[in-house]
Amino acid sequence: MPQTQVSRSAPKASEGHETGTIAVRWVKSQIGYDRRQRATLRGLGFRRMNQRVLVQDTPAIRGMIFKVRHLVVVEES
Repeated sequence: MPQTQVSRSAPKASEGHETGTIAVRWVKSQIGYDRRQRATLRGLGFRRMNQRVLVQDTPAIRGMIFKVRHLVVVEES
């Protein structure tokens, strides 16, 4: 019986779907929250409350949004 070669590599980000952008707005103050969450807000590009930023739709950015989901709102872009 012939053996088939199975690829064990993970799919690349460019394969499967095209990455777009997500609009995120900062709606709740960071006061009283962990410094890592404040750093995540800065990493997303926020400088002040009620600011709206456009970020790339990647798994890393989605993870950042998930960590501060109680402070931000994802809007239709």
